[in-house]
Amino acid sequence: METKDYTQEIIDIIRSNTSPAVMSSRLEDYHANDLAEVLKKLTVQERCKLYRILDKDMLSDILEYTEADEAAEYLKEMEPRKAAAILSGMETDSLAEVLRMLDKGKKRLLIDLLDDDVRHDIEVIASFDEDEIGSRMTTNCIIIQKNVTVKEAMSSLICQAAKNDNISTIFVVSSQQKFYGAIDLKDLIIARQDHPLEELVVTSYPYVYAEEEIDECIERLKDYSEDSVPDNRLLGVITSSSIIELVDDEMGEDYAKLAGLTAEEDLKEPLKESMKKRMPWLLILLALGMVVSSVVGVFETVVTQLPIIMCFQSLILDMA
Repeated sequence: METKDYTQEIIDIIRSNTSPAVMSSRLEDYHANDLAEVLKKLTVQERCKLYRILDKDMLSDILEYTEADEAAEYLKEMEPRKAAAILSGMETDSLAEVLRMLDKGKKRLLIDLLDDDVRHDIEVIASFDEDEIGSRMTTNCIIIQKNVTVKEAMSSLICQAAKNDNISTIFVVSSQQKFYGAIDLKDLIIARQDHPLEELVVTSYPYVYAEEEIDECIERLKDYSEDSVPDNRLLGVITSSSIIELVDDEMGEDYAKLAGLTAEEDLKEPLKESMKKRMPWLLILLALGMVVSSVVGVFETVVTQLPIIMCFQSLILDMA
């Protein structure tokens, strides 16, 4: 089956003469990922038109589907307060990644304009190195205390769901604010009010340490296949989308290494740029190979007497 490409349809809507209200209503029918793909095909003026027409929640969704460096460029085209409002609606891990792409002045300005809660979450995520799993966490999760009743847990869920939409799994913390276990949303919904909450909690639920290296825990995260996995202090959770992204990055790096490239980005590099980088080294290696071959040729008489030496010819030539 062919996958329909909505790019041209969206561009036609944006470039039409319809009113902002009608345009906004029509664009809402498209997925944020399709809109994100269109942004790079628009002019700056057309993008600025979109920024004015679409609400901040929709723009937040769109920027989450764009590459961090591209999202940073789009934010520079916006008025600072608008940009800060859009950033506040993004997942914490995506927000932190975008902020890393901004220059210090712009980054400081936007952080100052963020909501206090969002700013605090960003400071927590930013405290981890890029190769630590904590840097990929989001605070979009529901957390309840261990010693509450089912009724109190439901009330807490309803209050937190206004700001956090990742509600399929509810995480439970102990009195010391440490991760204790998890509750499936379905189990909480069908539980009677007088049912002990303790019996709903899965204490063997997987978790990670925020300071762990991504390479060390990525296989474990893949094996459990959970929608979200918390860290031991419940500073945040690793969502399934983040896990998929991490796995994709790891595979991309492996393929790049197999191709003799320094990074995954080199795989997408234009042919001319790749030739500029690699051709000088290939010519140098060719010259070195010729030198090594000529040295091997000097010992031709030895080779005729001891043919077994030919087994080492490849090793000698590879010294180049």
